Amino acid sequence: MSPVLESTARALLRRIAVEQAGSRLPSLTAAVVRDGRIAWFGSRGRVEGAAPTETTQYRIGSITKSMVATVVMRLRDEDRLDLLDPIGKHVPGTPVGEVTVAQLLSHTAGLTAEPPGQWWERTPGMPVEELIGLLGPETARHRPGRRFHYSNLGFALLGELVARHRGVDWAQAVRAEVLEPLGMSQTTSRPRAPHATGYAVHPWADVLLPEPEHDALAMAPAGQLWSTPADLARWAAFLAGETAGVLDPATLAEMREPAIVDDGDAWTGGFGLGLQLTRAGGRRLAGHSGSMPGFLSTVWADPSDRVGVLFMANATSGASRTLLTELLAILDEHEPHLPAEWEPTAADADLLELTGPWYWGPSAYALRLLPERGLSLEPIGGGGRASRFVAQADGTWLGLDGYYAGERLSLVRRADGSPGHLDLNTFVFTRTPYDPTAEVPGGVDGDGWRG
Repeated sequence: MSPVLESTARALLRRIAVEQAGSRLPSLTAAVVRDGRIAWFGSRGRVEGAAPTETTQYRIGSITKSMVATVVMRLRDEDRLDLLDPIGKHVPGTPVGEVTVAQLLSHTAGLTAEPPGQWWERTPGMPVEELIGLLGPETARHRPGRRFHYSNLGFALLGELVARHRGVDWAQAVRAEVLEPLGMSQTTSRPRAPHATGYAVHPWADVLLPEPEHDALAMAPAGQLWSTPADLARWAAFLAGETAGVLDPATLAEMREPAIVDDGDAWTGGFGLGLQLTRAGGRRLAGHSGSMPGFLSTVWADPSDRVGVLFMANATSGASRTLLTELLAILDEHEPHLPAEWEPTAADADLLELTGPWYWGPSAYALRLLPERGLSLEPIGGGGRASRFVAQADGTWLGLDGYYAGERLSLVRRADGSPGHLDLNTFVFTRTPYDPTAEVPGGVDGDGWRG
């Protein structure tokens, strides 16, 4: 994919210029990622007297959590843990040992948001043994699984889980298993030159106050890492599907699935497994925001068209929450995504004869073929349960999404070998409504349809 058009670049640059000036940010960088590469980069403000570049480091705060979560999912895929395991199985000795790994990843464990002691983001950290020793009954704020409650402490426990399984600290594991394979060589636990200094901007005057920066030690998995726009662009590409062998694509898709929403009925924001989710402008985005004293950052990715967007700034507060979605809106306005060209593909004859209408009772459904012998079953005319199914080695299909996710679809043939009906976890689909020759549960009235 080539860089964005000149007119698009100008509109994107104007948006971040308005942001930097209006929000009074010492410096601001932003990038658009398409098909795994930076298609546009822009910056405003100064770092050490010069415009920040793609290699200028900023602290990325809680984006660190997503990288820790990636190693946790690798451990799951290696059968070293189950997401339903209680954290006490892997990190014993805490008063909240019953909460599960999945609940910690999705911030549904009900733990307190912050660790005991002083404000951890602005003070030197403590060893993990000391942190665990300070935990008590007040660590649990809500019943596990009841609601979304963001917890930095929860990711401290997940970082310790990673360390105990890998035999190295969480940062070494993240570097070896995530950063190095993705080519993120400029993402580090502590700053390296050239890096931005974190500032607080006075609310009523145009003056700055440097913010402190410390090694968070036990709390580091919640927000320690520093990165660059170039490296964070590689992370955006990963979230959009360029996994580079770090995770199975199906595992990454699992992380992007909503486990909880954090804004009730509106459902514009939520969490998967270590990933924040948002819906904006017709897009469903996955990524994470980051906030530490002196720094703000966010990265979003849309795997449907392999687009990502990010920003990094060195201010404690002030950046607009809609900056990135507005950048995506500019991109969509100036260079709308073109769908891939349709091309015919081969279809196995035994599957081709299954396509077309099927009926669940009197309700009509359409069965269509997907790549690699997959199937799509969806109601005709809208309204109803639609699912995609992936072929299994035993001749059945496994539901991928919707109501039938994880359920089995089987083809039942007649004695002469012709297709009889579909059995979807006891629901029978027939070629005609309530086909009397099929094995419809409860039978079909012998007098048939009547006026």
